[in-house]
Formats: sequence, structure tokens, C-alpha cells
Amino acid sequence: MRLPSLTHLRCFESAARHQSFTAAGEEIGLTQSAVSKKVKELEADLGFALFQRVGRGVVLTAAGASLAADLAQDLGALRNSVQKAVAAGAGRSALRIAVLPTFANRWLIPRLPDFFARYPEIELSLSTRLEPFDFARDPFDLAIHYGRDNWPGARMVELFGEQMVPIAAPRLFASHDLGNVTKLTDVPLVHLESRSDAWADWFLAAEITGQPRQDGRYFDQYSMVIGAATVGLGAAIVPFDMVAAELDAGTLVQLPGPVLRSSKRYYLTRPHGAAPEAVRKFETWITRQLRQRTG
Repeated sequence: MRLPSLTHLRCFESAARHQSFTAAGEEIGLTQSAVSKKVKELEADLGFALFQRVGRGVVLTAAGASLAADLAQDLGALRNSVQKAVAAGAGRSALRIAVLPTFANRWLIPRLPDFFARYPEIELSLSTRLEPFDFARDPFDLAIHYGRDNWPGARMVELFGEQMVPIAAPRLFASHDLGNVTKLTDVPLVHLESRSDAWADWFLAAEITGQPRQDGRYFDQYSMVIGAATVGLGAAIVPFDMVAAELDAGTLVQLPGPVLRSSKRYYLTRPHGAAPEAVRKFETWITRQLRQRTG
């Protein structure tokens, strides 16, 4: 069959992702009516409906949802190919890396100036992925994974484990006398939604009588937890490596007491097989960063 135009496919993929022709138009730089027209033309080319019109909105059909999932990966692969071609045309290499948002913001990105100084011929593209994926279908060169050594079909290099420490803003630390950690039973706490039991585990390890307050603030990313603690919304328990800079600068204070160690680890993950030179250089660089971290 004749392939639809890339413009039609891009309009559909954006509309499917946003569930809105208006939002797709804003993203692509077209009017809502232009996006709607191109999606209708695509439906005519394919011979089936991609959306159901419900009131003033749209909902994907089963066939539309299936196409949208595949198309998102295909367009990602196409962007990756173009990016690598542009880099190659400039005599450079390009790496696409799947990252966890807090790891990227708090650990990786602050170290990237050193990488680019050492390897100016390599460009990096970082995209968020929270779960393992198939490298054969999602065209990443590398991924940062947090969990266990159980990513099928991938080579995994352990980076480091997670050491959880309690922290607070200096003003909160002083006003609640948190040098005495038994005072934590009366302090507002900040929680990560996916690890809401972390404070209870730490209280147990610290042999603190009583239960941590559960009426604190809950967030779904460590970056938000750290931000909330920094402005004094409560004490938090977070990975040490994600707040090392703030602890050194004094914008956060580590409370006395035990360190919680998770059985999960951070891994640098890539497809099996021979690695391109740019991948090997990134692996060498991140290993060097780990040696500096523990040195």
C-alpha cells in the first residue's frame, strides 16, 4: 500500500498522545481544524476510523490506539536516525539515552559538562523511560535502570546502590531541634508516594518509639520531594547521591541516624553485542565518575 504522508502521521500521533486536536495543533504549529482535516484524510487513506468523536472531544478507537502505540516508536526511531545523520554530517556521533528523571536531573546532568569537555565529538539525547523496554523496538543506545538485574535481552553494568538518608532544611532542623531525632515524631514529613513506608522503616532502624506522621506531603518524584524539603515543607528521606551537592552547600542538613540500603541498584543498560565507540566512551566516562564518587 502507499504510505501516508509524514505530516498526516505526525498530526495523528500528536493528537493521539494529547487526546486533543487543539493541543496537537499547538504542538505542531497548525490550527485545530488543520489537524482535524489531516487526521480525516489519514482515516480515508487507511479505510478505518482512528478516533471516535465524543461530544466536543475525541477518543481513540481500538485500531487507532494500536497504530498510535506503534507510530510513537516508529517516529522516535526516525528522529533518532535523523539526529545521528546530522551528527555524522558534522563529524560527530549521537547517543540516545533513556533515563529516570530524578537520576538525570540530580546526578547525571550536573556531571555532563565534564563529559562534553572530554568527548566534544559526541552529542547526547536524553528521554524519560520509567520501565524496561525492548531495545530492538525503542531505538535507544543506552538506558539507566533502577531495580534488579532482570532486564531481558540486555547487558547490565551495575553503577551503585541506593543509600537513603534523612534530611531537612537548616531552619527546620534548628527550629525542631532535629539533632535529637526522637523529635521527628512531631515534625511534618515529606513522602515519596511509591515508598510511603520509607519513614517507618527508618524509625524502626533508628529505634525511635512511635510512628512517623502520615499527614505530610506526598509527591511522585524524588526531585519534588527534595524540592519540598529544601523549602522547609518537612523532613524527607531520600537517596544520598541525589542530595550530595545540597548537603555540601549547606542548603540541606543530614539528620543523625542510620542509613537505609535498598536491595535495588542503578544500572547502565544496553543491548547485547559489540558496542559502538561512542557507547564505550560513555561507559568509560560514567565509570570514572563512580570512582570519583567513592574516592
